[in-house]
Amino acid sequence: MKTPNPALRHVLFLNWRDTLNPEGGGSEVFVERIAAELVARGHQATLLCAAHGNGPAEEVNAAGVRILRRGGRHTVYARAALTYLAGWFGLGRLRRGAAGRARPDLIVDVCNGLPFLSPLWSRRPVVTLVHHVHREQWPVVLPPRAARFGWWIESSLAIRVYRRCRYVTVSAATRDELAVLGVDPRRVTVVHNGTPEVSVARTAKTAEPTLVVLGRLVPHKQVEVALRALAALSQQWPALSVVVAGQGWWEPKLRAYAAELGVGDRVRFAGFVSDEEKQALLSSAWLALTPSLKEGWGLTIVEAGAQGTPTVAFRGAGGVAEAVMDGRTGLLADNEEEFVAHVRTLLADDERRAAMGAAARIYADGFTWSAAGDKFAAAIGAGTAPQTAAAGATRSRTPDLPLP
Repeated sequence: MKTPNPALRHVLFLNWRDTLNPEGGGSEVFVERIAAELVARGHQATLLCAAHGNGPAEEVNAAGVRILRRGGRHTVYARAALTYLAGWFGLGRLRRGAAGRARPDLIVDVCNGLPFLSPLWSRRPVVTLVHHVHREQWPVVLPPRAARFGWWIESSLAIRVYRRCRYVTVSAATRDELAVLGVDPRRVTVVHNGTPEVSVARTAKTAEPTLVVLGRLVPHKQVEVALRALAALSQQWPALSVVVAGQGWWEPKLRAYAAELGVGDRVRFAGFVSDEEKQALLSSAWLALTPSLKEGWGLTIVEAGAQGTPTVAFRGAGGVAEAVMDGRTGLLADNEEEFVAHVRTLLADDERRAAMGAAARIYADGFTWSAAGDKFAAAIGAGTAPQTAAAGATRSRTPDLPLP
């Protein structure tokens, strides 16, 4: 029988959602792609997340990542602890893993606002993965009292519980925000998202100007800003349209708002789209809009860039300011009035828009999942040796780009 390599590890990811979840988004893509990169390097990876109707209770995906779906949107946190403890004592599925180590050697605790608090109930080293700080989102998605409680958990309780843990985040902006909350930047490794592979031939731009918004349909994504931009620019471009690709519980509100603005006939809600459909949409659009209140990185921005489409977004939206090279691969706005003005500027300037799209493609090519996997693997090593300096804390190499 082959002796297990002690350098190889079984890594348990705790995340409230997975990519098949109807509410899954860019953070779930990051977790699963990183887990796949670890598997490709010989590690064993298990993802424990909430159950839903789009996936079985247990499966091994095409990349070799084992996925356990337990509990619901809120109960997944307790179920994670119970499943882990049952596995620890030989009663559950974590102990009966695939070939390799049955027990997790390390936990990656993904904190999407609410943490799993795994240092309180596990006996393994914990690496904390934070995509972004939710200070602005809590008041948008919850009533005032609940929002204050959620923010206290994220900004105070979690900081104390994870005080001995190493952190991973996806942008320097989030690392800076964590520092404000009291997390020493020397404990934080920045691992940028990779750019999804282009799997279909690029599509020609639409004959008439088209804007695309890609993401979950929830309040803090602020799709309303894109709808108001459409209404404001309709007189100048009567054939201007917006495609909203994504799904979420906020969609009925957005449909009603588009009708209220008088642009309902020029907004197409595409719902969930496959990777091929998404790439075709991003490729054919004149501009991508990311009006989100906050993003850890801005994966859809780089996805649009890979298709040669520049993005307009808000400067203060966290990692968005790193996903967009302002003035080169897109434009960043400080307020909604400027956001609309940027859209107008790029729609009116074919040459500048094309130059930005070309630069965005070069920039997107500089981010790979292989490089992200290397940095994350280094962070795992740091997670078990607190005295080791944070690996990969610097920004990925920025390609040399022509100025549009």
